[in-house]
Amino acid sequence: MQSNPIAVIGGGPAGLMAAETLAAAGARVDLYDAMPSVGRKFLLAGRGGLNLTHGEPLPAFLSRYREHTPWVESWLADFGPQALRDWAQGLGVDTFVGTSGRVFPAAMKAAPLLRAWLHRLRAQGVRIHARHRWTGWDESGQLRFSTPAGETRVEADAVILALGGGSWSRLGSDGAWAPMLAEKGVDVAPLRPANCGFQADWSAHFQERHAGEPLKSVAARVLDTASPDSGGNAPWRRGEIMLTRDGLEGGLVYALSSDLRQALDRTGEAVLAIDLLPDRDAAWVAGQVMYPRGAKSLSSHLRSRLNLHGAKAGLLRECLGRDDYADPARLAAAIKRLPVRLTGMRPMDEAISTAGGVRRQAMDERLMLLALPGVFCAGEMLDWDAPTGGYLLTACFAAGRAAARGALAWLH
Repeated sequence: MQSNPIAVIGGGPAGLMAAETLAAAGARVDLYDAMPSVGRKFLLAGRGGLNLTHGEPLPAFLSRYREHTPWVESWLADFGPQALRDWAQGLGVDTFVGTSGRVFPAAMKAAPLLRAWLHRLRAQGVRIHARHRWTGWDESGQLRFSTPAGETRVEADAVILALGGGSWSRLGSDGAWAPMLAEKGVDVAPLRPANCGFQADWSAHFQERHAGEPLKSVAARVLDTASPDSGGNAPWRRGEIMLTRDGLEGGLVYALSSDLRQALDRTGEAVLAIDLLPDRDAAWVAGQVMYPRGAKSLSSHLRSRLNLHGAKAGLLRECLGRDDYADPARLAAAIKRLPVRLTGMRPMDEAISTAGGVRRQAMDERLMLLALPGVFCAGEMLDWDAPTGGYLLTACFAAGRAAARGALAWLH
């Protein structure tokens, strides 16, 4: 029998799912969050349409977690993409699969789902304590919280930490927990930006002409800078890229951000190859480039023969040297494989999510910290990352459920 409640610290998807799982099993649960209300980053993520999960087959879905797949798969085995959709349906929120395979609520908003979820949690007896910022443990092992009324201390039978990563600090995910856990002997990988923009050294002319413009219907992959002519073995990925004053961002860049980050770590530079016309093969492109243009300028020729203009034409000119641009064969090759050199990442607080966090070897199979028995971790504060598209959010839900089930097993 519980003598004290279980404390869940963090009111994002992982923390809320942990609280629901615990309460459904009959546990007494107190949930704490530093912000005035819970789910703030969740609501912001849903402002343009809440992408809950993805409808692709499970093997493809799991592959998005790359080297972290075995760990994340253990969470998703109990609460995968379809289970998440069924759970939303149980809250009265219908979902649908979009043309891209992404899954959204029918209303395209996060707020109705969050309202229904909080109503369920309160009906289950979960007590939510807002404006309670966790500051660690006291000498006796009690949890310490900073509140508007001063410090308060809490005794808990078990603790689930779901404190998020280190991005969007204004919404509560500031990574302040990392040094507190490291001081307790927990192995924590440094937090790094993920699903973020990357920097490039654009010319002033290019910045003025094309910053804020999208590259639509392109494909990209990360080149191996140690052997740039090989092209590597990575498959091309389709999507959209946004040009910024400082570099690139957008869904396709986010999907490749892990590879780009690793390339920067190795050499200080990452090279993104962009196929500006992925629906055309290289032979057709070469034929159109070499088609006699008469008195036309090269830019007019590219526009009329290949429909290549605007941001795509501007990027091609920006990234090619004068001699390459004037050589039809090299120009045609660049249209299909334009190397864009990236020099750094945007700051972590601008990133959608972060990599790094509590390493797998610091935990047991129940997501309990080996250095702190009875303390479990869930969500983005664990050392894994995933692209946008529903993968990040799905695994956060699943990790919250897995940590709660681990806490229940440990208590019993």
